[in-house]
Amino acid sequence: MRTDSSPGTLPAREHLPAGDAGTPVLDVVIPVYNEEKDLQPCVLRLHEHLRRTFPYAFRITIADNASTDTTPLVAARLEAEIPEVANFRLEQKGRGRALRTVWSASEAPILAYMDVDLSTDLNALLPLVAPLISGHSDLAIGSRLARSSRVVRGPKREFISRAYNLILRGSLQARFSDAQCGFKAIRRDVAQVLLPMVEDTGWFFDTEMLVIAERAGLRIHEVPVDWVDDPDSTVHIVKTATEDLKGVWRVGKALATGSLPLDRITRPFGDDPRDRDIQDVPKGLARQLVGFCVVGGLSTLFYLLLYSVFRQFGGSQVANALALLVSAVANTAANRRLTFGVRGSGGAVRHQAQGLVVFGIGLALTSGSLAALNAATSSPAHSTELAVLIAANLAATVLRFLLFRAWVFPDRAEGEKSAVVASHNPSSPTYATAPDPQYRSQPHGQRTFQPPLPQRPVAYPAAHQHHETTQIRAGEVADRNWEDATMHVQPVRPTETDPRDPR
Repeated sequence: MRTDSSPGTLPAREHLPAGDAGTPVLDVVIPVYNEEKDLQPCVLRLHEHLRRTFPYAFRITIADNASTDTTPLVAARLEAEIPEVANFRLEQKGRGRALRTVWSASEAPILAYMDVDLSTDLNALLPLVAPLISGHSDLAIGSRLARSSRVVRGPKREFISRAYNLILRGSLQARFSDAQCGFKAIRRDVAQVLLPMVEDTGWFFDTEMLVIAERAGLRIHEVPVDWVDDPDSTVHIVKTATEDLKGVWRVGKALATGSLPLDRITRPFGDDPRDRDIQDVPKGLARQLVGFCVVGGLSTLFYLLLYSVFRQFGGSQVANALALLVSAVANTAANRRLTFGVRGSGGAVRHQAQGLVVFGIGLALTSGSLAALNAATSSPAHSTELAVLIAANLAATVLRFLLFRAWVFPDRAEGEKSAVVASHNPSSPTYATAPDPQYRSQPHGQRTFQPPLPQRPVAYPAAHQHHETTQIRAGEVADRNWEDATMHVQPVRPTETDPRDPR
């Protein structure tokens, strides 16, 4: 999927203004299940720390997901006694479900969460949210595996945590260091478009959110933390690890098949709006060069192997032509898919035909080199032939890349109909959460989450409707119907015209 130049649906980041004193800038969610013992000390300690150190207005939200002990009573009492504390009750279990529900309903521009045991030192809270407030980053996570982190925990938990992160790096190519630390934050504008893409409602929620955000090019800030293991943790390690591995398989499959519309949550390059209109700068050149070099190296080995095989049955010119023809077809197919991100069968025949023209140029270079070698000596050694062919192929490779980039797989002009290039279209549907849901009062002072009613699709003028049949977004899939009762998500359309769109 080629999304290097796609501005995506998210605007450039901006520094958050201080705002009114009564408007919370930060909403810290504490998901709890049967935490009647630890909830009150956690909230009191967190409230005192924020009141003393945080320069913006804040709120602490207790997300009680189906507790069966006296946790709802403790949460209701804290809400009644402390103005900055809110209490929401969900009737279904799942930490991911609780976070997604409360974050989707919150109006605070910075959303965070931490575990109720407060294993993470609270001095890392302000460094966690500062990059989000300043507009530098989209998400922030606490890391127990950073070099400057100080962690106290048993060898079993240490081994499991490091093994899990190695699995993420090896299978999903994750670059963040710690997926499971219960200490994270996200900007609300990012959460509105990212959360509907996250399916998990349990402990894998964090990992799935981070992997999708990283693959979409969002910036994840990591904060080294001091962390002390809670020996009384109620997390079932084996069950959680099994569910996490299932989640890794599901997300890896979705990324491999391209079913995740990652271009919907991309950012423009930099925060200066002028950066979006940079002219005459190659798009994705570095990535394409790496992919082309990898494919070229493998193609060269394949070519030399074929040449050595064909040379046993014929002359050097015939062996060279056959080996170059077979490897050229394979090289074009590999570069089409891996280097230039062209998917599907559309245009495949034309691309192969153009690739054969490029092959003809390479054939002329290599055949000419062999002819010059044969003219210089009547019976050159096989190793000499291979050395000459390698040098000729290097020259042909450089020319092949330039022709592939400029002629066979060029960047499409903005507004051109294409199933390959992901372009920003104001009429393309984007995900956003429904308006803030309502909560109804319950006994003991808690409020129960009430999902919003479905809304009618918005009608748009015909001038905007025709784009739906002429523009196909790269990696587009049919919109999903989210069955989770805690949140309804629907495709909506921006109401303002993008000034960068020439239409």
